[in-house]
Amino acid sequence: MSERRVLMEGSHAIAEAAIQAGCRFYAGYPITPSTEILEYMSFRQPQVGGVCVNAESEIEAINMVWGASGCGVRAMIASTGQGISLMQESLAELSNAQIPCLVVNMMRGQSDYFQATRGGGHGDYRHLVLAPHTVQEAVDLVGLGFYLGDKWRTPVDLLGDFVLGHTSEAVSFRPRDESDLPPKTWAATGAVGRRAHNVTPLGSPEKLNLSHGSHFTVMGEKYPRMAAAEQRCETGMLDDAELVVVAFGSPARFVKYAIRQCRAEGMRVGWIRPITLWPFPADVVAEAAAVIGRALATDRRLLVFGNGGSAADAQHLVAELVGRFEVERRPLRAIALTSDSSVVTAIANDYGYARVFARQVEALGEEGDVALGISTSGGSENVEAALAVARARGMVTIALTGCDGGQMGADANIHLNVAETSTARVQEVHRTILHAMCLLIDRSAGASGEA
Repeated sequence: MSERRVLMEGSHAIAEAAIQAGCRFYAGYPITPSTEILEYMSFRQPQVGGVCVNAESEIEAINMVWGASGCGVRAMIASTGQGISLMQESLAELSNAQIPCLVVNMMRGQSDYFQATRGGGHGDYRHLVLAPHTVQEAVDLVGLGFYLGDKWRTPVDLLGDFVLGHTSEAVSFRPRDESDLPPKTWAATGAVGRRAHNVTPLGSPEKLNLSHGSHFTVMGEKYPRMAAAEQRCETGMLDDAELVVVAFGSPARFVKYAIRQCRAEGMRVGWIRPITLWPFPADVVAEAAAVIGRALATDRRLLVFGNGGSAADAQHLVAELVGRFEVERRPLRAIALTSDSSVVTAIANDYGYARVFARQVEALGEEGDVALGISTSGGSENVEAALAVARARGMVTIALTGCDGGQMGADANIHLNVAETSTARVQEVHRTILHAMCLLIDRSAGASGEA
């Protein structure tokens, strides 16, 4: 039998998912774009025997969640970045006291990444951060968030945004098997039939026994285990990708669509979508970097060209690849078409300056080689002409541009654009990009001498 699906707005679906996951306490303060969660909870919690409190401030609300969670109740709060800022002390205390709860940040854009993944409180804490990109995934991750919170005894941050909260989708609420979760013997449930104990970020459950060192040793051992066990991500089209886009949350939906359009036009582009922002899925990102490095470091040629400062950048890149950047590896077959003054001046004299690179591409380029054209304006006629010849010969074309990239960027297989009109600023960023390319190749090669 097919599962039942319900059309719901994102914020309401997140709230209902929390109800379905057993959340029976919600406290919050109305702030856009999280208010709809509070509104939904205000009538749904009483229906299931739960409690919803419209607090006077975010500080009051998070401390109410603190109290409910400390008693073993599944509790949740939602706000946006500004409200989350006011909760940092309590989030640090919750993390260090190992109290699970679900904190939903409906961001105004994507400006709260560091806040969510680094934490603004004390005690060098970390907590899990989940980033859904669809309403259905948000529903699923709410349930997962409560489960992981209880499993690891940690707050869990669900990072949504305005788009997610106000998008309506057909969703289903799927029960989760939680039979492996341990009982909450740590919770303050009333000292009946047992000794009294504390629920405290100071560590010891025994009164007046402050064992800070042993407590933080336990915490320090827990975080690496969390990081190793809970990395989650989605990837696509990485096998032959020469450019990989990393995006999370709602924007990732648009990135995936754009990449499919690029693929339809023959561009070798892939994506990585982190689902956990902490722990960040570093392993898969490193793997993608290795794929890029292998694509650029084959026995095929890399032809690089540009004018003026871009000519210098072309020669600089080739020097790093034929020589070395930071690790030992075999030399790569890279050629700067700006280096041979006799060839450049002969072609310019006989065919015109617009052909100085195109003529060399005709002579040296073969199908499967890579042509990298650099132009701070995106409108260099001779660079554009060379890229056109490269495309016609079945080469992969990369345009590294400034301004809006012009037609050169639009026609290239891969376009790296610095959207800036100052030539000096563009050149500075171009050099950083070129060094990043070298670093990716070096990292894929390691120190083994292989490329």
